[in-house]
Amino acid sequence: MNTILIIEDDPAILTGLVASLQEEHFTVLTATDGITGQKMALEQHADLIVLDLMLPGKNGQEVCREIRAAGITVPVLMLTAKTSETDTVLGLEMGADDYVKKPFSVRELIARIKALLRRTTQPAPAVEQYHFGNVLVDFKGHELRHGAAVHKLAGKEYDVLKYLIAHEGEVVTREMLLNQVWGYERFPTTRTVDNFILTLRKKIEANPSQPEHLLTIHTAGYKFVKEKG
Repeated sequence: MNTILIIEDDPAILTGLVASLQEEHFTVLTATDGITGQKMALEQHADLIVLDLMLPGKNGQEVCREIRAAGITVPVLMLTAKTSETDTVLGLEMGADDYVKKPFSVRELIARIKALLRRTTQPAPAVEQYHFGNVLVDFKGHELRHGAAVHKLAGKEYDVLKYLIAHEGEVVTREMLLNQVWGYERFPTTRTVDNFILTLRKKIEANPSQPEHLLTIHTAGYKFVKEKG
């Protein structure tokens, strides 16, 4: 039985999520502020964390960044009432694996939780390192080196990049990435993919606004190109 830690300060949302997750036979832990939530994340060994962006004491971005820095690698699903793309991208850059905007469907949230949990059990890639341009990807260490800079790859950044590299030169649609990486069959949200591509480009591309490796194919999706043509 998987354990879910919910860090959420809205009593109505928290009560509803606890009841719904318990009906799905999850063990549920809760915290209502960022400081307590971070402490529980470090001590309670949850299998997944549902983390609100706006929290008293310490916000969700800070909590996510600090638990990742402490070596906590379990999936983090961030809840946000903000509509700014900048806030969403910052959450992903701090190490969140996915996000859901409020108000949300509890069924969708549970589907995403289950998809994230499935992905944590996938086998390690056969290739441990992959080199392209000025970038070296360490699949075993979930790390990316771009020149002298070293970047840790959050869970879904790792999965998206691995999938694109495995399909080098092919056009990969957003729906393919959602189904193969996130496991969304009923709740596709293509902006999720776009935001992860943005964060990956910042780590991979010399000029993220003019990408050479993670290319956008208009109206179709994305394509990974190892070397410039």
